[in-house]
Amino acid sequence: MIEHRGIRLTLLLVQAFVAVTALAGGAALMIGALSEGFSSSWTPPSEFLAGSPFSSYLVPGLLLAVVIGGGHALAFAELERHRPWALFGGAAAGFALLIWIFVQMAVIPFSVLQAVYFAVGLLEIGLVLLLLDVHHRLGPRRHSPAARVGEAAGRRT
Repeated sequence: MIEHRGIRLTLLLVQAFVAVTALAGGAALMIGALSEGFSSSWTPPSEFLAGSPFSSYLVPGLLLAVVIGGGHALAFAELERHRPWALFGGAAAGFALLIWIFVQMAVIPFSVLQAVYFAVGLLEIGLVLLLLDVHHRLGPRRHSPAARVGEAAGRRT
């Protein structure tokens, strides 16, 4: 039996980490977009936006803060309070993070942070699946080759 308390704590830490860093990153992008003095140090080069629907980092910053940061903060709060929909919220937040990284990689050049946050999104979804005990529910099926091999071995003895 897997220890759910440790998995739950790890998921809470992952969600808190993503919420805080996404809120901070979104705020930095928005401040950089609104303030000329901060734009060079707080935002990526504006050339990265060429070919995208955005003329500044204001909307991407807002989306990062609200969708990713807010989604993870909400998922954290739900899991911390043991709410029934907490794992659904965690899975949705993890998938939102993966989609954010996919879109980001299509728009701007590769960064190590993209790989790190992609791995964090996969970890988050994996932790949710462990808390749902999916690995226990997906045993060999009667029609699967593994089940047939097991049945054949059982008949010989």
